Order: sequence, then C-alpha cells, then structure tokens
Amino acid sequence: MSCMFVEETLRRAETPLFWVGALTVACLSVWLLYRLLAGIRIWVLGNGKLLSPRLGKWAVVTGATDGIGKSYAEELARRGFAMVLISRTQLKLNRVAKSIEEQFRVPTKTIAVDFGKIDIYSKIEEELDGLEIGVLVNNVGVSYAYPEYYLQIPDLENFITNMINVNMTSLCQMTRLVLPRMVERSKGAILNISSASGMFPIPLLTVYSSTKAFVDFFSRCLQEEYRRQGIIVQSVLPFFVATKMTRIRTPTLDKPTPERYVAAELNTVGLQTQTNGYFPHAVMGWVTTRLVPSSIVISLGARMNRLQRTGYLQRRKLREQRNGTSLKNE
Repeated sequence: MSCMFVEETLRRAETPLFWVGALTVACLSVWLLYRLLAGIRIWVLGNGKLLSPRLGKWAVVTGATDGIGKSYAEELARRGFAMVLISRTQLKLNRVAKSIEEQFRVPTKTIAVDFGKIDIYSKIEEELDGLEIGVLVNNVGVSYAYPEYYLQIPDLENFITNMINVNMTSLCQMTRLVLPRMVERSKGAILNISSASGMFPIPLLTVYSSTKAFVDFFSRCLQEEYRRQGIIVQSVLPFFVATKMTRIRTPTLDKPTPERYVAAELNTVGLQTQTNGYFPHAVMGWVTTRLVPSSIVISLGARMNRLQRTGYLQRRKLREQRNGTSLKNE
C-alpha cells in the first residue's frame, strides 16, 4: 500500500518538478546570455567615443606626472582635449606638459600643489576659473611604503592626515570645484581612480584600503545623484598595474602597463558605473567578489602582506648593516 502511495505521489509531482526544472534552466540561460551580451558590449564593442571634447574643451588630471595619471593625460590629449595637469612637482609637470604639447598639439596648463595640504583649493579654483571642463580624472593617491600593522606605521599621526587628504579630501574638493559647471551644461565625466584594495578589506594596508573604499562609495553615490543631469561618474578599481607605486617593473597580462590599462579603461566609460577597467582585472574582480568568500580573500590578503612586510624589513635591516659597515670602514 505504501509503495503504491509513493509511486502515485511521484507521478503527481513529476509534471510540476519538470516545469520547475525547465523554468530554472530557462532563467539561467537568459541570465548567461545577458551577461555574455553585456560583456561583449563592454569589452569588445566599447570604444570610448563618449569621451571627446564635445563634453568640454578641457580635461583635468590630478597626479598627472607618473603612472596611470600620466597615461590618462596622454590618452585624453590624444582624443583632442586641452589638458590641465595637477601634481606636486613643477619640474615634472613642465616635462609632461611639453611632451603632450609636442605629441598631440593641444594646449596645456599646469598647477603645482601638494594634495597632502588642505589650503590649496582656492589656488586650484582660480587656475580653473573660466575653463570649460569636460572631464575630471581624480587620480592622485598615496599608498604605504610597505605593508604594516596599524600601530606600527612610522609617524602614524602624519601618515593618517596625509593619506586622508590625498586619497579622500582631494576627491571631494576637486569634484566640488568642477561639478557645478558640468551640471550647468548637462554634460561631463568624472573618473575616480579607486583600487581593487577598496573592493574588500586588505589588512596591513588598512588605511589605504579604507580610503579607496571611500572613493568607490563616493563615486557610486554621486553617479546616482547626477546621472539624470547628464553627468557620468565612474569608479575605477584596478588591480596591479606596472607603476612606480606598485614597484612592478615587468608588465604581464594581469599586470599591464599604465598605457594599456588606461586605453582599455576609457572604453568602459558610460557603460559601467563601477569598473575594474581591464578585462583580466574584471575576471579577477568577479572571482574575488562572487566566487570566493570574503573571509578567505581577507585572510589571503593578510598573509600576502605579512610576507611582503617580513621581506621588506629584512632587506632594510641588511641595507642598514651594510651602510653601518661602510661608515666604520671610512
């Protein structure tokens, strides 16, 4: 009797289960197709045509003399923008400005300021007055000299102040200066360079990771506030790029040159509010945020940084010993 009851129950459940399975497969297929088409649109068909002087004659890049910032300045100049280059050292600014003018035949303007200070924005405002700014790249940033535990960071008080001023205050203040005129014209793009370190907590780079998370949140909030007014705000979260900051000398597929990274990233503008900017980095971002539990990512990040910290301190100790021996010999 019980066997017949079970068989009857299974027969009755067969049709509903079939349709549940069919619906699940259909939904999964549609989702996969959507993701595939979205990926093709971004990484194959994307061409960055939204970024042109039609947004405004001038582009402003902070931290414009090295690495990613310099590559943004060069690529935007290649697209026809007149360039405002902002960084700390006038000599470096002059060198980059001369190179851009010679290569791309566009006007340049330089502003030498230290973003570690907070009394610089009236000077920047005066220098930007009257310029039709179509693009702002908030790139300036500072990281750790080496991974370190929070309370063991050398000169911690000044370290905190400087990192917050450079990585966070500059972002808010530069946006305050540039955004109003973009809103008046109902067009403009603001690219805020965060970091993959802001996608999840990175122990031993605690302050840096936290400031870059701020950049990401600030950008996404601002995009929602102003997208209906024609403004593009994008959060850019690169993994490792071969720059002075990362101390990577040899580019690889997953650690591209700044030029290669920026060329790829600009193709995502207008297509992604939050982007890793470069296809291999997008894959890495998807894996670390969707497939791997955050606790594992945090643990692996801490382990990697502890090893880097140990190696750095050992090398520093050897240098100090060699220098001490040299002084004794003299």
